[in-house]
This record gives sequence, C-alpha cells and structure tokens, in this order.
Amino acid sequence: MLTTNHFSGRMRVGTILGACALAALPLLTACDRTDSSQTMGQKLDAAVAKTERAATDVQDATKASVDSAGAALREGAEQAKTAAKQATDSVTINSEDAIITASVTAGLLKDPDLSAMKIDVDTKRGAVSLYGPAPSEAARLRATDIVKAVKGVSGIDNKLTVKNG
Repeated sequence: MLTTNHFSGRMRVGTILGACALAALPLLTACDRTDSSQTMGQKLDAAVAKTERAATDVQDATKASVDSAGAALREGAEQAKTAAKQATDSVTINSEDAIITASVTAGLLKDPDLSAMKIDVDTKRGAVSLYGPAPSEAARLRATDIVKAVKGVSGIDNKLTVKNG
C-alpha cells in the first residue's frame, strides 16, 4: 500500500518513484520474457527493490545538493557581510578624512599669512600632509600648529616650503 508523505505540501520523491515503478511494472514484465524462472511476485519484488534503491540514491543526491547549496549560501552571506562592513569602514574613514581636510583648510584660511597661499591639504586615515608655499618659517610652523588643533588628526607631514624673496 502506498502512502503519501508530505514535505512542504508535496509527495516525497521515493513515493512518486514507487508509484511510477508499479505503474510501469506490467510493461517491464512484458518486455522481460527471457527469465521465466521468476514468478510475478519475485519480479515485482525485484522491481520494487530497484525502485527503492533509485529513490534512495535520488534522495541522497538531493540532500547532498541541498547541503552544498546551503553551505554556498552561508559563505556568500558571510562574504556579503564582510564586504558591507569594509565598505562602511571605508566610507567612515573617507568621511572623517574629508572633515579633517575641511577643518585644516578652514584653519589655514583664518591665518592672515597663510590665507593668501595656495596650500594643498591631503588627509589619509587621519594623517595630514601639507604641500605648497609658506611666506615665512614662522608661518610654516603655525600651519603645523593649526593642523595639530584639529580633532582626529593622527599625524602631520608639513611639506610647505618657505618662499624666498
């Protein structure tokens, strides 16, 4: 007697294969006239056993595929999580660097000697680099002090050159 086992509203693969095998049994026995020593019951038992083995093989292969797909999904989710964190960290660092650069530039513009100079300010991970001319050594040193006063600065590379003349 065939019973239906429900798995998410569907009959199990083994039950379906068993039903197919029973439906195909008359055709199989009609084609297999060469071995007349087996009774109809033996042929039926052999066909059922073969169908059960095939169903087990399909079930095992399906389980392995589902397990593999689950592992791939978990790995993909972990990679996506890592990429999202890295992107967030990068945006945060870039935002902090942009704020530091803007603050340093604003501080330099407030200085009467440095405001007239074309000073490039680069910030990478909190480290500030200054490039360009300075009208005097005192102004160049004040630029370093201005940078030091900005929150978030982790280092200073003052490459300002004193203008001669």
